[in-house]
Amino acid sequence: MSTRKGSISVKTNDIFPIIKKWLYSEHDIFIRELVSNACDAITKRSTLARSQGHETPAGAVKIEVDKATRTITIRDNGLGMNESEVEKYIAQLAFSGAEEFVVKMKDMGNTTAKDEIIGKFGLGFYSAFMVSEKVEVESLSMAPGAVATKWTCLGDTDYEFSESSKTDIGTTIKLYINSDSEDFLNAWKVRETLTRYCDFMPYPIALVDMSDKEAKEEIINETTPVWKKDPTTVTDEDYKNFYRKMFPADQEPLFWLHLNVDHPFTLQGVLFFPKVNVNKPVQENGIKLYSKQVFVSDNIKSVVPDFLGLLKGAIDSTDIPLNVSRSALQGDPNIKKISNYIIKKVAESLKKLFNNDRERYEKVWEDIGLFVKYGCMQDTKFDEVMRNYVLFKNSDGKLVTLEEYQTAIPETYKEKLKDKYVYFEKNLSDESLRKQLLSEGIQVIETDQYIDPHFMQHAEMAKLDDKTFKFAAIDSEVENLLETASTTSDDIKIKEFFKHVLVGDNKELEMKLDVDVKNLKNASSSAYFKVDENMKRFQQMTKSMGNTAFSMPIKKTLVVNPSNTLIQNALKIWEKGDKKELAEKIAHHVQDLASLSSEGLSSEDKEKFVSRSQSLVQELSQFIV
Repeated sequence: MSTRKGSISVKTNDIFPIIKKWLYSEHDIFIRELVSNACDAITKRSTLARSQGHETPAGAVKIEVDKATRTITIRDNGLGMNESEVEKYIAQLAFSGAEEFVVKMKDMGNTTAKDEIIGKFGLGFYSAFMVSEKVEVESLSMAPGAVATKWTCLGDTDYEFSESSKTDIGTTIKLYINSDSEDFLNAWKVRETLTRYCDFMPYPIALVDMSDKEAKEEIINETTPVWKKDPTTVTDEDYKNFYRKMFPADQEPLFWLHLNVDHPFTLQGVLFFPKVNVNKPVQENGIKLYSKQVFVSDNIKSVVPDFLGLLKGAIDSTDIPLNVSRSALQGDPNIKKISNYIIKKVAESLKKLFNNDRERYEKVWEDIGLFVKYGCMQDTKFDEVMRNYVLFKNSDGKLVTLEEYQTAIPETYKEKLKDKYVYFEKNLSDESLRKQLLSEGIQVIETDQYIDPHFMQHAEMAKLDDKTFKFAAIDSEVENLLETASTTSDDIKIKEFFKHVLVGDNKELEMKLDVDVKNLKNASSSAYFKVDENMKRFQQMTKSMGNTAFSMPIKKTLVVNPSNTLIQNALKIWEKGDKKELAEKIAHHVQDLASLSSEGLSSEDKEKFVSRSQSLVQELSQFIV
């Protein structure tokens, strides 16, 4: 069977309406594209003039909004075009004058032009037709003896050239706004769009409301953002002012990181560590992506990993590949390299702060601790740097690293606590147990119910430098540390007494509560609750994931201290027989005290506790009399 080759045929009169309607997802993009083209034209004029030894006027872009004539006019003093160039660069779809210019400059020995030119695909101009029923282009080339030209198009594939009276070098584009896009005839709407996309473009952008006869030119943008400056010349106040400009509703940032690399990729930017507002959800899309100072996107998850989503600021790179509308990122090896670089610089910045200014590091830890722990769990390289700089609050309220915690363990308990970190959950008391351990010189670290269960599991599974990590809840470890040999023969009697009173024949309660007897060094402690470490960790994990519907009963063990006087007296009263009700009240009171010192009491249980305590005090006073 013979074969035959062919080529795909594209009819411009079919594709042009599609380009006008679907080229960009947001119609306000036309302002960004046309202003970007204007800036490119200025850069080209300046670059050519330098190569020829000439001077050029300062670059400027001017935008006029005229509601009376239903027009938006964009003027630049760039290199301009003659008639043949207008036909070449504008009338040919997807022909990029920027690409051609870069090649031309490279042939002339200028290798930096590619870093200065914004445009790339040659389609941006056509975004004008998304909002316009007619577009006029008037241009005068900087070439000696050039004649001004005027190009007019009604939004189809036909156009016409005519004479132009333009006398100043540059290009003027006049858009006759269609009825569906009348919002853009309001100066506030254009100002809002310019601020979003063009806030840091390299040349001054002036906006004039022609409907207001007293209106003056308003410069919209800052031509040299902080990230384009030499970090050694930027003051703290400069950084803060930049942050206020970008995030006016935020509190002052904690600290920041200036990025500046030109090999093996180009990347500039400033990342800020914001003050966390606990009453507001963490704002997503806090980092804005720019390409040559043109805003591209604030959805850059493929460049900045999730755990750095807390950060805010701006990054500017010419090496992040973009699609035709510059509004979405494409897969590319450079993205992974840039992401790794950002992660590395953030980790190094935090490490430097810890080593050089520990006091400040501790001061901001409450705000950055969540994302540091999350980062350790998410990224191996970040974990390798930052694991040693994760902080926990100890029994004295001091912030310590895991290594510092281990170092502070008394020699007497070194072997028992080898590789272990005893913790209690924040907002839970465990006060009596902490005091008992502290009396032995043993610190306990504080954890939360959200990130810490996950971080602890990660640390236990992902060893660093062959170091073993093992976290143990205070109520499960206190027995190992403070239990002593029993000094009473009444252990079995005490256990039976408490089990009879607190559990009895109630099968449902039996699934939730057990009783044990362990002699503790501190005789002032009557009892404490113990939960199986694995079950406790599982409970924490379900809480941290918001699984409040988890109803599987968590069995607890009430550990009673037989050396405690209250326990001994309760047993005596019980065995005597005539005041058994009093003994039962004491048993319930001991259980309440144990609950208060661990997870606390519910509102309902608090009422019962108060009622039982009052009854117990009243009966004890009668008993004493």
